[in-house]
Amino acid sequence: MTPSRPSARQAQPGPIDQALQRWHPALPLAVAFSGGADSTALLLACWQRWPQQVAAIHVHHGLQAAADDFAAFCQHFCAQRGIALHTVHCNARPARGQSPEDAARQARYAALAQGAHALAATLGQPIASIALAQHADDQVETLLLALSRGAGLPGLAAMPAHWQRPDCPHLHWHRPLLQVPGAALRQWLRAQGQDWLEDPSNANPAFTRNRIRRQVLPALERAFPAFRSTFARSSAHAAQAQTLLEEIALQDWQAAGQRPAIAALQALSPARQANVLRYWLASVGATAQAAQLRELQKQIAACTTRGHRIRLKVGQGYVLRQGDALIWLQSNQPHQSNS
Repeated sequence: MTPSRPSARQAQPGPIDQALQRWHPALPLAVAFSGGADSTALLLACWQRWPQQVAAIHVHHGLQAAADDFAAFCQHFCAQRGIALHTVHCNARPARGQSPEDAARQARYAALAQGAHALAATLGQPIASIALAQHADDQVETLLLALSRGAGLPGLAAMPAHWQRPDCPHLHWHRPLLQVPGAALRQWLRAQGQDWLEDPSNANPAFTRNRIRRQVLPALERAFPAFRSTFARSSAHAAQAQTLLEEIALQDWQAAGQRPAIAALQALSPARQANVLRYWLASVGATAQAAQLRELQKQIAACTTRGHRIRLKVGQGYVLRQGDALIWLQSNQPHQSNS
């Protein structure tokens, strides 16, 4: 694979420098490094700003023929600069009933957490933060995908700039480039005289994100030049509204005794009932589609006798009635009804 050839020019301050000036991650920091333009720009900028405090994690998915080329590029890049690099091989194939996109995302997060753990042993201190290189165009694509799928507030909130995961609470996850256009990252790399690799899958029109990037974003640029910042504000409003819904759901959950009691659910308005049901299902690792949630609410309303049974497919399991409450079981879990 032939790297893109930038022109050698004097580096000039730009959006990426401003983004890092506003960002204050806990150190040491690990950058998710694929070898593409976005992560190469992020790793190089972080290494320049925090020398000796930045490491890299490369996730080798093995999903395409060029995967070994990307791994070799990352090794060479880091060796040139003395950046500690850990490569994690992972299996991103989806489980039955799981979307390929979700499988790849979950595998990537697990691999990055594994890489952070390995780097802690190499560096002699724990990794405090992991940075991902998604930028402003990625954020717009995420929002447009959510709109195309009829997503609710969590989808419209798009990608957070900072978050933590329950499976690794000691790690802080960051996306410091969400206000930087993708073109600005490539321009910055050219100014640095730094090459990168282009992912062959980025040219495949079969992927919806690629069609958005090549067809929709240029049209938005012409019609609404400030669309990146205005869309970002809309996503921020959606994120704020979602936070409020989660606070209400927590109140209703506590009022119900922290269990999906049928009587307590029936006492709520349909909107609040749906809200707390989503909260409960998320807590057990299940996500209900809109049609599944509507059917579940219909079944809850029909529970006027103790003998009314509920068995509804939700996610990779089932919502069942057990006595005066609901439970969720994965498809492979045994269940003995005592309703």
